[in-house]
Amino acid sequence: MKSLALTVLPGRLAICRLAADAPLPAGLDRAHFCSVTRTPEELSLVLPEEMVEAGWQAETGYRALQVLGPLDLSLTGVLAALAAPLAAAGVSIFAISTYDTDYVLVREGDLGKAQRALVAAGHEVTEWPGQ
Repeated sequence: MKSLALTVLPGRLAICRLAADAPLPAGLDRAHFCSVTRTPEELSLVLPEEMVEAGWQAETGYRALQVLGPLDLSLTGVLAALAAPLAAAGVSIFAISTYDTDYVLVREGDLGKAQRALVAAGHEVTEWPGQ
């Protein structure tokens, strides 16, 4: 896998688990970043921390690193090229893939360690413009 270019997105995110039959929360269309996955077992949401509602099962304090894309859907090894150096550095990840690219979420406290590990592995990591 060649070197990947990543950017750190602004803002803190939460990873939430709701009941499988829960309605989608209002305001998702206004979120700067969100991911929604519904399975027979759960409704999984990634959204800005400020959108977390009382009573939700939520893990807060995540930051997202975006692989600059778009990436060809036939490309292999993208997540492996990111996950391996992060695992070696002791950084836990939550990965999200979209049609255009991939995102790796890390705890905000691990962001610096994640950036250093990715750069050491040959990737380029920049801050979102204006951050």
